[in-house]
Amino acid sequence: MTEFASRLERVARNPEVFKTLGRGVERETLRYHQDGRLACTPHPVGLGSAFTNDKITTDFSESLLEFITPVSRDIDTLIGQLEDIHHFTQTKLGEEKMWPLSMPCFVGEEDDINLAQYGSSNPGRMKTLYREGLKRRYGSLMQIISGVHFNFSFPDVFWDELFGEQDEQQRQDAKSDGYFALIRNYYRFGWLIPFFFGASPALCSSFLHGRETDLPFEKLGHSLFLPQATSLRLSDLGYTSNEQSDLKINFNSLEEYLEGLNAAIRTPSNQFSKIGVKVDGEYRQLNTNVLQIENELYAPIRPKRVAKQGEKPSEALTRGGVEYIEVRSLDVNPYSRIGITEDQVRFLDLFLTWAMLSDSEPMDYCEQACWRDNWNKVIIEGRKPDLELKIGCMGEVLTLQTWAKRVFDELVLIAEQMDKANGGNHYQAVCTKLLSWIDNPELTISGQFLEETKCFGGMGKVGCEFGKRYRTEHLEHQYKIYSKAQMEQEVERSIEAQKVAEESDTVSFDAFLEDYFSYLKS
Repeated sequence: MTEFASRLERVARNPEVFKTLGRGVERETLRYHQDGRLACTPHPVGLGSAFTNDKITTDFSESLLEFITPVSRDIDTLIGQLEDIHHFTQTKLGEEKMWPLSMPCFVGEEDDINLAQYGSSNPGRMKTLYREGLKRRYGSLMQIISGVHFNFSFPDVFWDELFGEQDEQQRQDAKSDGYFALIRNYYRFGWLIPFFFGASPALCSSFLHGRETDLPFEKLGHSLFLPQATSLRLSDLGYTSNEQSDLKINFNSLEEYLEGLNAAIRTPSNQFSKIGVKVDGEYRQLNTNVLQIENELYAPIRPKRVAKQGEKPSEALTRGGVEYIEVRSLDVNPYSRIGITEDQVRFLDLFLTWAMLSDSEPMDYCEQACWRDNWNKVIIEGRKPDLELKIGCMGEVLTLQTWAKRVFDELVLIAEQMDKANGGNHYQAVCTKLLSWIDNPELTISGQFLEETKCFGGMGKVGCEFGKRYRTEHLEHQYKIYSKAQMEQEVERSIEAQKVAEESDTVSFDAFLEDYFSYLKS
């Protein structure tokens, strides 16, 4: 019996392991007008405070909504929560709609993209200033690309079955080591996610705004596309940072990861120093380091722990180890009105469990460069027949299809156990469907969507058509998990919470920032 099979047998002994996986979703979506143009209006008052609302906030821009679900142990509950949040939001948008794609709708000028506002409290002003820094560093267009983040954790019984009895410190260390083993395997094989679920093979020509690119785009109306691309959102044109490409961040242990992250936070950037921090009395960014704050690190997956009040992400990880992981490489699914489907959630359950249970050797920087090259190939030409990938610097070169089928040989075994625990055959059905996509890449979401884009005559047209349909569906939706009263209560609570925060400031903004970043001087 292989080590993988042995580990799977151990955790599958307890049915609760696969019935109580922890999941949460953060979905981003732009508000837009009927004609496909970005909505430049402020965040709707009826949605409460974007600074303190637990379910509905904004990301980079006032126009970029972000919906957040709590941790759920049940897929139906997770989907129902997202549907309820979308329904409530649409009732507050008037004629505006939610853009159903990852790549932005038409944007006339970058100045049309208004930075998200979080009120006059020092923490609220810092959030907006952080976004000002992002704007000056990378440009606003990159920052309004939408995605879906999937938060995932294993229940306590998983660790009990896998490791047996441990004291508190042993368990904390074992969980962190386990999650980093998962992260390394995600980097090695996570290109499966843009292959299956990438949904941005095209973009609006307004997105380039004169930017030069070597990519061999083809033109379709006001859209540009690559015939075999899967996820331009994840490409060098999308949500990436060249300034971060030379960072040496290691995924072999929590300690090494934090060491690399803390170095990046303290490393001055020659490029960003030219922007300045405070010029003529106006702040331009938080600081001139490669990362203003930890959240600026662009990564397809992150180790996470819920932070206490005033605690930075790295401080939370140092205190309690890794609690869950955040998958950040999902495009918005245009074929779902909430941006993600149950089948996608089930595949992520399977894949992340596989990544945890499979062998995961330490990864050096040479191998990191190798997986980065594999991801880029899949992102730009993932539907190319017999695309070759390499695993490891001196590793075997095989086609994407061969590598994918090797992974699915073991995913199917996990699917059998998950279906046994949950009843039905949903997980095995997902494997069967996606296996058919491996040999027929045009069945993938990017393949389907590009064909739809061609039929409609452009990305903007298909986006508007889907958005119109989803607006109607959102408005017709009946609450499943929440209620209108609960959503309105959160709106009122968030407004009051922002007011309290603004009345609680005791120091100037300058002094607040000085204190916040005092740790960089130690």
